[in-house]
Amino acid sequence: MTLRAKGLLFDLDGTLIDSLPAVDRAWTTFARRHSLEPDFVLTRIHGRRSIDSIRELLPHVDAEAENAYIRHLESTDTEGVRLLPGSREVLELLPLDRWCLVTSGTSDIARARLAAVGLPIPRFAVYGEDVERGKPAPDPFILGAQRLGFAPEECVGFEDTDTGLASVQASGAKAVAVGRVPLLDLDGLIVRVVEDGVELEIPDEAVR
Repeated sequence: MTLRAKGLLFDLDGTLIDSLPAVDRAWTTFARRHSLEPDFVLTRIHGRRSIDSIRELLPHVDAEAENAYIRHLESTDTEGVRLLPGSREVLELLPLDRWCLVTSGTSDIARARLAAVGLPIPRFAVYGEDVERGKPAPDPFILGAQRLGFAPEECVGFEDTDTGLASVQASGAKAVAVGRVPLLDLDGLIVRVVEDGVELEIPDEAVR
């Protein structure tokens, strides 16, 4: 399928980079701190803001204090974080004003992981602390499109989790699923920069 867009909106973890080992270590430590079963906690966190996961898992704790704790764990542990195939090539091809990072992670975590894989801080980004409502609400991708100067309907969003894909769809942008068949990573994406934006060749089944 050929898609044309004025702007591209990229999730970070699981879409551009693989941070799963570091994420699992941090949240396993968090779970044990609160006598929770780590495997259960790990089913509740991916694709979401940490503050939202904490409020759901532990509604009676000081969520802001616990969020500061998990932010420290995640931003100081980048062992095993790696760039996913195709990510660098796609980002280097795109003009800086045609793409925005849209992550549930906070800015300190995102910047630590970008540095770990050798990617620069993007010109445009939406971090977890930038919105009142995180994914699956549409707010992050609406804001990402706004920061590029486009309507969400003029953009394509790339996500690896069902939570993230729901956020893209709710925003009005076209959603593309990454990290699963048929688009396992951005190496399977064909990108052409055209006069008024970007043209993409994407497997039909990846478009949601």
